[in-house]
Amino acid sequence: MGKLGINKMKKYYSKNSNKLLHIVYKSKDILSEREDIAPADKFIQVSSLKLSAGKTFRPHKHIWKNPSKGIIIAQESWCVVSGEVLVSFYDIDDTLIDKAILSAGDISLTFEGGHTYEILKDAIIYEYKTGPYEGQKLDKVFIDEK
Repeated sequence: MGKLGINKMKKYYSKNSNKLLHIVYKSKDILSEREDIAPADKFIQVSSLKLSAGKTFRPHKHIWKNPSKGIIIAQESWCVVSGEVLVSFYDIDDTLIDKAILSAGDISLTFEGGHTYEILKDAIIYEYKTGPYEGQKLDKVFIDEK
C-alpha cells in the first residue's frame, strides 16, 4: 500500500527495493501557488500551480544540457485544470510564432523553442518538465520580447 505525503499525495513504493514508483496527486489538494510534486532527482518533473489572473512569466526557453546521462533539454507541458491561460510560442531563433488560449482540459507541450504564459482567469495548472532539475541557471535562458 502507498505512503501518504504532503497534501495527501499518495506515493507507491516497490515492495522489493522500497524505490518510489508512482505518485497520485488529486486536484482538490492544490492549495498553494506552486508545489513541486515529483522529487527533484526524477526525470519527469511535475508541479501544481494555483495562479491568479494577471500573473505572468518572463518569456524563456530551456537550454540543452550535457549531464552524465547524455545531452538533454527540458521539455515542458502545462495541463489546464480550470481557468484560462494565454500561451505564446517562440521559434528557436526567439521570434514569436503564435499565441493560443488554453481553457480547462487543454494542454500545451513544448519540445524546443520558447514560451511564456499569462493567466487570463484564475487557473489551476499541472506543469510537466523533464528533469532532473539542476536550478534555473542550468535550465533556461530568457528571451528579450520583440
